[in-house]
Amino acid sequence: MFALIIAGEAIFLLPFILMRVFKPVIREAFLISDAQIGEAQALYGITAVISYFFGGFIADKFEPRKLLSLSLLLTAFGGFWLTTIPSIFTLKLLYPFWGVSTILLFWASLIKATRQWGNENNQGLSFGLLDGGRGFFAATIALSGAGILTFFFPQKGEEITFENKVETLQYIIGSITFIVFLIAFLVWKVIPKEKTASTIHENDNNEFQFNFKEAFLLMKQKKVIFHSLIIFCAYCSYKLTGVYGTYAKDVWNYSLEEATYFAVFIQYLRPIAAISIGYIADKFIPSKLLIPSFSFLILASVLLGFGFFEHQPIILSFTVFVLMAFGTYSLRGLYFAIIEETKTPLQLTGTLVGIISVVGFTPDIFMSLFNGYMLGENPTILEYQHLFTTFTIIPIVGLLAALGFRKSISKL
Repeated sequence: MFALIIAGEAIFLLPFILMRVFKPVIREAFLISDAQIGEAQALYGITAVISYFFGGFIADKFEPRKLLSLSLLLTAFGGFWLTTIPSIFTLKLLYPFWGVSTILLFWASLIKATRQWGNENNQGLSFGLLDGGRGFFAATIALSGAGILTFFFPQKGEEITFENKVETLQYIIGSITFIVFLIAFLVWKVIPKEKTASTIHENDNNEFQFNFKEAFLLMKQKKVIFHSLIIFCAYCSYKLTGVYGTYAKDVWNYSLEEATYFAVFIQYLRPIAAISIGYIADKFIPSKLLIPSFSFLILASVLLGFGFFEHQPIILSFTVFVLMAFGTYSLRGLYFAIIEETKTPLQLTGTLVGIISVVGFTPDIFMSLFNGYMLGENPTILEYQHLFTTFTIIPIVGLLAALGFRKSISKL
């Protein structure tokens, strides 16, 4: 499980965590805007969505050790490319490559392996540990990167040059890339060969064929539709965390270092929320806890969007961001834990994950782009308020989907 946790976040360090935590520095080192970053990440989303679907079938056919290791290696090669601080055009080629390398052979295999690790009574804890552990690992890597930033940046009062920003970012990207390579090797060595899966494959070839008929039947089920919407809304919320650091810089007037450390702090809320909510979920029912989690998001986005704390001390809006982050990360610990409640056979887990991920993770296509265009070139508090006001629609839909999911599984 430790190897799954580390691998599960290492795969996304380069395409996502790097941008989420170090975006204020990346904007200035790459000379790009939020909108241009959004365009690159939208291309990632297009290739990722296609990969989610076919990756589900692949996960039901091959053992996780090979799939996870190869994905990590391919993603790390992209990291070497990024250390050159490429042009915007090249960046837009790199992100769709990552869309394939991080998803096609990886995602459904990771979720299936996690479901196998936890029994039917511990799905909340197993997925809470997965996402919480991933969050702790990501936050620790981000904190180390922030330390590199502090070490290389000049002392306060001295001018931070463009060269300072580029050199520092290259060290951060290079360090993360090296870590991803090491974890690929760790996964290959630590995760055992899946003898059970291979035996099943030999004895019953039909069970592991690319069964599009079975997939189509799953797609039509109400529980699968509602499940997809739950992940969609929760993932939109997760993509929104990418603006937390820039909000601190643009609205609270934090320095680049202070904004980065605020983004790191938010990352450390992820393991606290995911693991605690996973533990609680196993005492009750995971799908029930979706309702208060989405309610937190509705409340927080309304408070930020309508500017209730615009002229109040920063600590109040800071607290609202903590509330929003807690709701977001709680959902991440829950939205795959509810698979067990759908009574889907274990051998179809990869196929199911592929289907719900196609819809659920489409925010990879548009959410960063949406954030970028809503904020513009030089965002002020007004642009952020418009962003959060519009976003309020998402958790409302998520809450309705959670209620619909609860109703759809009540007859199972």
